[in-house]
Amino acid sequence: MPIQVNLDLMLVRRKMSLTDLADRVGITIANLSILKTNKARAIRFSTLEALCRELKCRPGELLEYLEDAPIHEP
Repeated sequence: MPIQVNLDLMLVRRKMSLTDLADRVGITIANLSILKTNKARAIRFSTLEALCRELKCRPGELLEYLEDAPIHEP
């Protein structure tokens, strides 16, 4: 998928665990793990907003467009 979620990188930069982020945002660890491993097919704006708020980042720091990545269709 040409959109990559850089959640793991942001967690390292913020010295935060996935569990801490899940507690702060109110999302299950399983759902955050899906985002972290780039297996998510969608993200709600409210979730993106909460992640950016807690990680103190902008959406463009969390999401990256990879121009040469293959597109996977369902």
